[in-house]
Amino acid sequence: MDIHSIIEGFIDGILILTDQGEVVCVNCCARQICDSLNQRNSSSSLVPSRVWRICQLMVDSRILYPDHIFMIEDELEMGAFDTIRVRVQWINLENSDRPCLLVALEDRYQSAKKMAIAERQRFGLTDRESEVWLLRRANCTYKTIAAKLHITVDTVKKHVKSIHAKRQDVMWADE
Repeated sequence: MDIHSIIEGFIDGILILTDQGEVVCVNCCARQICDSLNQRNSSSSLVPSRVWRICQLMVDSRILYPDHIFMIEDELEMGAFDTIRVRVQWINLENSDRPCLLVALEDRYQSAKKMAIAERQRFGLTDRESEVWLLRRANCTYKTIAAKLHITVDTVKKHVKSIHAKRQDVMWADE
């Protein structure tokens, strides 16, 4: 199995880059995230400048700390509900004489959405509780949730209290 087949199976966007920023491999999810980031900046490169700046920190750190193995992580705000978590680390590929950068791009809203869907079933949440919980999982404030769902902040608080009670009931039952 080749590297392209392997990274295509990942949920997160995966880029493999040289230390000069040349793309070795990219999966569909990473391409979509990069396209979205590039639309905001009209860049001609597949790798958005905001992502490359984080990669450049990793390249610079290797020069400063050649014996240390670590990962650099950052978040890119794309809008009210969109945040991309970027994780960069070094990877050695069999067919390359130099280490490459492994860049993982996680769409935090999509991750929160998947978790909220699973928790909806697990905790028996109503449709409205699920909407509130998704936005809460995406780190939205009560005020933002209220505005987005056209309800009052007190109603948001009521739903969150109900969600926590349902979660607690399931946790107790699992023990």
